[in-house]
Amino acid sequence: MAFAVSSPAQAAPADDLAVVMTDHWRWLLSVNPVLASTLGERSGDGRLGDLSLAAADRDAKTAQGFVVRLDAIPDDALNAGQRANKAVLRRLLAEQVEAATFGQRTMLFTTYAGWHQQFASLGDYSPFANKADYQSYLDRLAAYPAYNREAMAITRLALKQGQIQPCEAMGGFENTIEGAVAGPPEKTRLYEPFTRARPRDATEGDWEAMQARAVDLIRDTVAPEYRAFHRLYVSDYKPKCRRTIAAGALPQGKAWYASQVRSHTTTSLSPDDIHAIGLKEVARIRARMEAVAKAAGFATREAFVADLRTNPKYYAKTPDELVAAAARTAKSIDGMMPRYFGRLPRLPYGLKTIPAETAETTTSAFYSAGSPESGIAGHYYVNTSKLDQRPLYELPALTAHEAVPGHHQQIALQQELDLPPVRRHVAGFTAFVEGWALYTEFLGEEMGLYPTPETMMGRLSMEMWRACRLVVDTGMHAKGWSKAQAIAFMTDNSALSAANIEAEVNRYISWPGQALGYKLGEIKIRELRSKAETALGPKFDLKRFHDAVLEQGPVPLDVLEAQIDAWVKAGG
Repeated sequence: MAFAVSSPAQAAPADDLAVVMTDHWRWLLSVNPVLASTLGERSGDGRLGDLSLAAADRDAKTAQGFVVRLDAIPDDALNAGQRANKAVLRRLLAEQVEAATFGQRTMLFTTYAGWHQQFASLGDYSPFANKADYQSYLDRLAAYPAYNREAMAITRLALKQGQIQPCEAMGGFENTIEGAVAGPPEKTRLYEPFTRARPRDATEGDWEAMQARAVDLIRDTVAPEYRAFHRLYVSDYKPKCRRTIAAGALPQGKAWYASQVRSHTTTSLSPDDIHAIGLKEVARIRARMEAVAKAAGFATREAFVADLRTNPKYYAKTPDELVAAAARTAKSIDGMMPRYFGRLPRLPYGLKTIPAETAETTTSAFYSAGSPESGIAGHYYVNTSKLDQRPLYELPALTAHEAVPGHHQQIALQQELDLPPVRRHVAGFTAFVEGWALYTEFLGEEMGLYPTPETMMGRLSMEMWRACRLVVDTGMHAKGWSKAQAIAFMTDNSALSAANIEAEVNRYISWPGQALGYKLGEIKIRELRSKAETALGPKFDLKRFHDAVLEQGPVPLDVLEAQIDAWVKAGG
């Protein structure tokens, strides 16, 4: 698609920046039609976008053009907010340009996600307010064969180039493919939008025709493509999966891992630096766990952890019991929020279970962002598989992280901010987003979320989990660790169940660097809070500090530090 660039502004640098950001947003929506529909821009309805490497190359070239335009705008002629706008957009663009230089861009799936699962979830994040929305969705179902075949072609290229996921990490991955379309079409997630109330501008006949069309498309158009990908994975990919686990073993692997570390941490820390930070954090948290175990009447931390992992009283007996406990925890925290935040988002969040086809190989919970423009709430997803591995004592920290005050508070508020749309809807730096969510687990201590030894040990185990990530991710990808070493380290130091540890280590193997952002971001936010408390003394207001952290949306950690320093200098 050709994209018309606005004529350069001849006014102030701030005006030049505004023109660049407007041009960029128009372009971004033009090449991301699903995002456009979600945000109420209808020009992309019915389309899925171009997944091809040729399109990625074109997009990288366009992105580099925007970088050049941004670099021509002098920072010293911009105010603080404009400099932040420029810094955020430039970093997003630079990372897009850099990503296009690595062969790893052909690796289109991890144990955590893939194009097939993203498409299976299309109904969760698409608007369904009227007949046109449903028609757009049907058109996207019809467009899936071309999209899937392009993805499979790229996957075959990845096989030829040696850009392959490790065998040790991919157990059960094929189930996430065939499970998405198992059973009658009407029972799949893809059909779920057609189980809702009929849109008001559709007649009964219209609605019945669209429902019938959805069944036909899922059965005859979409499901065969999922089966084709399943055959490709089982027959061609799985037999050739990689016997090594380190990212450095891939072509360009060491440079790619370094880029992933920079991207997800927004720092210049080396893997050795991060590994050392992780070991220090592990030792600190372990000492706290030992104190909690002794206070609970156990001779050792290990004895308490063994009881937590095996005592049936800590585990739900049915999925409904686990979901009810998660819902009760979430509503309890909701009632505390005004005491810790001056600004709360208008968008609510709901609770759902993780889809069955992915539940057994994925994490305990996750958050899915909503869309005010499309009338979609945020959602806290809970894993109800392997109930003997999903302890109730982890729920307070888990809920704080995934719902409130964690992801929902931050992301739903981001969508309301008076910022350029790329910062409201696209920017999502791992170190900020996940660092904030982990910080809120720490905040949970002040909120009183951990009143018993087991819930406090659950909170510390969750923090230990993220500290261990610094050690095992860098260990496996930069220091020669085996998967067995990583599992042993996490088993020894956390109270996580065996299933969670297995799923998590597989995630770090298949998605290098991403898990490093959590702890490094949390450390920075806690550091900034401590610095602000010291500088402001009795004037420090915790609610105002939290609002100050969130009021500019996700930013790199150095930008966040500058923002909080300015907030402190202004008197908090």
